Amino acid sequence: MYQSKAYSAASATSPLASTVIPRRDPTDRDVQIDILFCGICHSDLHTVRNEWSSVMQTAYPCVPGHEIVGRVTRVGAAVTKHKTGDLVGVGCLVDSDRTCPCCRVNLEQLCPNGTFTYNSPDKHGAAPVTYGGYSDSIVVDEHFVLRIPPNLDLAGTAPLLCAGITTYSPLKRAGVGPGKKVGIVGLGGLGHMGVKLADAFGAHVVAITTSTSKRADALRLGADEVVISRNADELRQHAGTFDFILDCVAAEHDINAYLNLLKHDGNLTLVGAPDKPLSLSAFSLIFGRRSLSGSLIGGIAETQEMLDFCGAHQITSDVEIIPIQQVNEAYARLVKSDVKYRFCIDMASLKPA
Repeated sequence: MYQSKAYSAASATSPLASTVIPRRDPTDRDVQIDILFCGICHSDLHTVRNEWSSVMQTAYPCVPGHEIVGRVTRVGAAVTKHKTGDLVGVGCLVDSDRTCPCCRVNLEQLCPNGTFTYNSPDKHGAAPVTYGGYSDSIVVDEHFVLRIPPNLDLAGTAPLLCAGITTYSPLKRAGVGPGKKVGIVGLGGLGHMGVKLADAFGAHVVAITTSTSKRADALRLGADEVVISRNADELRQHAGTFDFILDCVAAEHDINAYLNLLKHDGNLTLVGAPDKPLSLSAFSLIFGRRSLSGSLIGGIAETQEMLDFCGAHQITSDVEIIPIQQVNEAYARLVKSDVKYRFCIDMASLKPA
């Protein structure tokens, strides 16, 4: 076991502060990684503040971070996928049982015994719970370590490990591509990736946002059209025309307004996670034989596929790079949606000057 520098929250009301955490020494199947960048996901904030307590309680101290990019510094004797010096990534998962029906079809994210990168019981016993990427290093089973395409900017790549796969997976599953009209609701950390990826898939992309100030940026990101959702006339013009809609909004909103934009047999998939239930009219589904579904990140193979796709299409997240000492200010700005479109921590800031 060794010590790693990190930032953690001691309680739901405490600011993140400098600390030292234990990390296990690599086993035969483990990869030790020197963390270079870690994205800040909105779920980091929710977890730190215990805002999802009805679904999962936060254990303190909490070290968040599941959008990790780093360099391999050590590998176990049985590791075959990675070697010292490789640029690699770690997303939301660091383990699963490998034997359940979901794991057997590469859906580790749906494993009932999966281990999240932070705030999950640590089966190795190095700590009571797993600690995430707001730290200078991490040790992860090689199966959950991903290859980073060498042509991608590392800071912009970090959010792909969550925001990228969260949007890529449902877009691919829906068969998004040429000839398909796709709506992306919400232009934040998830939504801006949804626009970029749907555009790269070749779809006709419509960004749907409440903010008129985001119209020009949505077009820059790859949208073909922009709809301001506060404008009922703009929404009405698109009624019954979408093949697929990806809803990236994490706040309470009228989902029926978006369901009514779908063609017959169209689907709306939720990837945003509002903390309050959404009100659903059955008629929004029944008329038009529409469907509503949800999606949670992706399995390890699909996440690697997403990274390779992004490498081939030169896709990264739009990031604002910060030193870790500014993480509490970043959280305050995140609450106000004051970022375009993802914060990313430069972990060199953890090292002494």
